[in-house]
Amino acid sequence: MQKQILIVDDEPAIRDMVAFALRKAEYEPVHAGDTREAQAAIINRVPDLILLDWMLPGMSGVEFARRLRKEGLTREVPIIMLTARGEENDRVSGLEAGVDDYVVKPFSARELLARIKAVMRRSRGDGEDGSVALGGLRIDGAAHRVYAGETPIHIGPTEYRLLHFFMTHPERVYSRTQLLDHVWGGNVYVEERTVDVHIRRLRRTLEPHALDNLVQTVRGAGYRFSVDP
Repeated sequence: MQKQILIVDDEPAIRDMVAFALRKAEYEPVHAGDTREAQAAIINRVPDLILLDWMLPGMSGVEFARRLRKEGLTREVPIIMLTARGEENDRVSGLEAGVDDYVVKPFSARELLARIKAVMRRSRGDGEDGSVALGGLRIDGAAHRVYAGETPIHIGPTEYRLLHFFMTHPERVYSRTQLLDHVWGGNVYVEERTVDVHIRRLRRTLEPHALDNLVQTVRGAGYRFSVDP
């Protein structure tokens, strides 16, 4: 079955251009002009990835991304934000809302497809499907699930990869650059500040289970996963 990609953009010309590029790359595009149409499309079939415009009528793409991350159907669906807003604060706002990547308009079809492939590859975990348990946390690699004791933890795809890396490499300090190489991949351009955003999101995910202290900041060096305070 072809990978389905939902394009949520209120400009028909952009949707058509993106859909044409997706079909050439053997993806199945689905169109939505606003969040209401997007929600209907998701109910019909959960897409493999969502391309989401920032500026949408009725509800902004950032607000919709936050909603998607709270819903069970779409919590782990990768999201790429499409926007003309390229300032650093805007990119960080999108990442904090739960998007996995950010493409600034105008963009080329080649760049967009490269981003899509990279995000999908990262979401699959690059074959890292091992299970691991440490510090009260347990990752069931085969099921791609995280547990605090026996309680399931709802976690986003990037945070899952980050946690898996930490738990399989405990007690060692990693710089932002090293985490970008190991978790995101050295061939993907992501700013170092992105690491900080996802560390905060990972801690917020673990906080209700009193496990956020496992992810520790080492001043001037980076981050580590440790069961020791």
